[in-house]
Amino acid sequence: IHLFISLLIKKQIFFISLNIYLNVPFEYNAIASKNWETIRVEDLKIRSNEFVAVICMMRFKSLLDETIEMNSPRDVVLRLIRGDKPDNFSQSIINGSFNAPFFVTRFREALFYYSAIYDICDTVIPRDNQWRMMIEREMVGRNAMNVIACEGLERIDRPETYKQWQVRNTRAGFKQFPLNQKLVSKFRTKLRKWHHDDFVNNWMLQSWKGRILSGSTIWVPA
Repeated sequence: IHLFISLLIKKQIFFISLNIYLNVPFEYNAIASKNWETIRVEDLKIRSNEFVAVICMMRFKSLLDETIEMNSPRDVVLRLIRGDKPDNFSQSIINGSFNAPFFVTRFREALFYYSAIYDICDTVIPRDNQWRMMIEREMVGRNAMNVIACEGLERIDRPETYKQWQVRNTRAGFKQFPLNQKLVSKFRTKLRKWHHDDFVNNWMLQSWKGRILSGSTIWVPA
């Protein structure tokens, strides 16, 4: 299986574990590039007749879009993935509406989103938990600050809603792979015990008190 993944160096430990402990043969081609849109299909070194799975976990939110560059890097990367002719493209996204260029709109949407994140932490993690304080301060807090206070290229997080990704991916030549309804039923039963979940139009959406925070789905070339 050839995986095109956004990698951090520490994730190499996971790959090593696959090989040593699970006896799963695994190899990957690491590409050191800050700009995904400069990667070419031939750089991935995909072998003929090889099963190709593309996995992107919450990383598209950092790519620039057409509000910054006319030739949207998001669309360029989607075309790259489409050009790989993957057997499936698994995508997970932050469902946010705070990519607007207008401050008031962005502030309002970011307030709703991050308030829900902090409410989750307050509900499920004790307030004196050191890990919680670190996550709220160093991760959630810094992300919120960047979204609200930074403009142009200085703004890193630029999430779109799952409905916007639906349009963008369809335009790039993908169609959704339908969810297995038996598995969906099992997930519903289990997840109702802990938090709110919805499954809509082949998207698996995770929500908190009615606000959708993230979504996952699988695409295949149309």
